[in-house]
Amino acid sequence: VNIALALAANDSTKEVGLLDADIYGPSIPKMMNLKGNPELTPKNLMRPLKNYGIACMSMGFLIEETAPVVWRGLMVMSAVEKLLRQVDWGQLDYLVIDMPPGTGDVQLSVSQNIPIAGAVIVSTPQDVALLDAHKGAEMFRKVHVPVLGLVQNMSVFQCPKCKHETHIFGADGVRDLAKTLGLDILGDVPLHVNIRESCDSGQPVVVSQPQSDAAKAYLKIAMEILRRLPVPPA
Repeated sequence: VNIALALAANDSTKEVGLLDADIYGPSIPKMMNLKGNPELTPKNLMRPLKNYGIACMSMGFLIEETAPVVWRGLMVMSAVEKLLRQVDWGQLDYLVIDMPPGTGDVQLSVSQNIPIAGAVIVSTPQDVALLDAHKGAEMFRKVHVPVLGLVQNMSVFQCPKCKHETHIFGADGVRDLAKTLGLDILGDVPLHVNIRESCDSGQPVVVSQPQSDAAKAYLKIAMEILRRLPVPPA
């Protein structure tokens, strides 16, 4: 979410869409402070809901907030296809797709149905998380999706009282993985209560606290992503 918002904040002339492809656990509605069902166009396409200048689409708009999605693979793939093809996205400069961890049906459906300019792997530095991150990077390579780099999430915690820094999840796990894969680190996101509070309240930190260190970290990552994306044809 914050990467998508940072992309928009980086250049207010750009139109950005955000697709929540986590079918089983959609979180974009809460994090973007959006509720309701999408309206339909005369062509029977869903109109994305919009906040903070970002057009958003999520399975969370189509089901009750507490309703579980109990589907097998084919139904998940069909849902992803609808969220991609049956939405009136309009003219977008960027469509950011938030995918769940792993290498399952969602990732394959997205990778094989649309041309993806690049993937970003986000992981905490701990070994258990890095196992999934490594598999994710290799999957994108197998389906010929360029991996733009890695983001180290929850990289360091700074005590608000004494300012002592603690690497709760480890210090260099993502950096070591980046070396193994021959990829770059796009940036580090700190472990900070403001990030959690702003996401839970639907006021992402790059909007609610744009001068904070956390917001600056997201903006830096967004600029690195933009720098690595291929220039679209005029």
